[in-house]
Amino acid sequence: LLPPDGFPPDAVSPKPLPTAATAKGAWRLLWLLVGWGAVILGMIGIVLPVLPTTPFMILAVCAFGKSSPRLAQWLRTHPRFGPMIQDWHDHRAIRPRHKRMALGMMAAVWLVSLVAGAPVWVLGVQAVCRGGAGVFIATRSNGPAS
Repeated sequence: LLPPDGFPPDAVSPKPLPTAATAKGAWRLLWLLVGWGAVILGMIGIVLPVLPTTPFMILAVCAFGKSSPRLAQWLRTHPRFGPMIQDWHDHRAIRPRHKRMALGMMAAVWLVSLVAGAPVWVLGVQAVCRGGAGVFIATRSNGPAS
């Protein structure tokens, strides 16, 4: 059984993130919905490579930070998502493996659009948006040396 806080006694807690004031009432519900929506999209991104996982989990931890500190802590200590969130928080970093995956998937989706015969203007909009996102991803730090 888990203790009242929901975490195993041997769980390693990452460096705590600053806590914001928890929202009240309808705002809290809105932030909870945003958080859970981001978690669901991030989970879909695990099996659907076109959808990125990391940005959704970062959004989720931010939303949970405003609505449920317990859920924010759950994400920060999650074995799969916690390290990505902590890298972003501590260093504004994206690990090289994740950069390659993200950039590769963006290029693959653009190529699928090209092969599928998308209109030139759609290809152009995709190229500009994906290009901007790609530059952002590629220029982030790799994080601390392991």
